Amino acid sequence: MEPSQFPEPVAPDIPPEAGELLLDLAEAAIADGLAGRSTQPADLHRLPDVLGEPHATFVSVHVDGQLNGCIGMLESTDPLAHEVQRMARSAAFADPRLPPLRPDEFDRCELEVSVLSAMQPISASSRAELLSRIRPRVDGLVLSLGNHRGLFLPVVWDQLPDPDEFLDHLHLKAGLSPGGWNPAMRFERFVAREFSRRRSVRP
Repeated sequence: MEPSQFPEPVAPDIPPEAGELLLDLAEAAIADGLAGRSTQPADLHRLPDVLGEPHATFVSVHVDGQLNGCIGMLESTDPLAHEVQRMARSAAFADPRLPPLRPDEFDRCELEVSVLSAMQPISASSRAELLSRIRPRVDGLVLSLGNHRGLFLPVVWDQLPDPDEFLDHLHLKAGLSPGGWNPAMRFERFVAREFSRRRSVRP
């Protein structure tokens, strides 16, 4: 089957109540980190079965609307619940691009958990053909060229709704010049089930 003939990627079937549990786990893991505690792996027997299945996931932390950390995995063999716990701590405290979350920022943060579909290769012989095959506000995109790699989650369309601009910024994230085309570049798309929660400021 040619890459262009693959069926459209389908987001994992994560019900809303399971998504809320993932946000609980992410929040608790970050609270552990702020308190200097280790995070114990969630008891899978107390969670819906889907959270015990392996899924690629990303966790993002925003403070006052600004990204403060985003870490994830494109592939996983570990239970989703455990991955979210690990990615949440990494996003809050170990994203090398951004400062660690401070205790005074915790009540001003918004957490986002994205559970990813499988990657689907995109066959394209030109930038125009690539742009015709990606779905704005639906597809996440991965660009690979040698040691260069960049990934945008579907939520990035909220900040970059124009497909040309979306692609240019993806090139920049991968460490490549925007606007160019190299036939050796590989592109993969995916979709995600996304859950978010803004913490309330406590008195």
